[in-house]
Amino acid sequence: MSRKCAISGKGPMSGNNVSHAHNKTKRRFLPNLRTVRITLEDGTTKKIRISAKELRTMRKNG
Repeated sequence: MSRKCAISGKGPMSGNNVSHAHNKTKRRFLPNLRTVRITLEDGTTKKIRISAKELRTMRKNG
């Protein structure tokens, strides 16, 4: 399963770890994904993985 938000499409980003000696090594920034159950129009439920920001937006908008 890919680390991607089902709604916004937000995925992993890349960057650098930077030490005190200013040595740079590659690292990944992963999205904050949560698994939630949503109810579809026909009454069935489905599990989707969405980012925490999208979950907050969905709870705000209803």
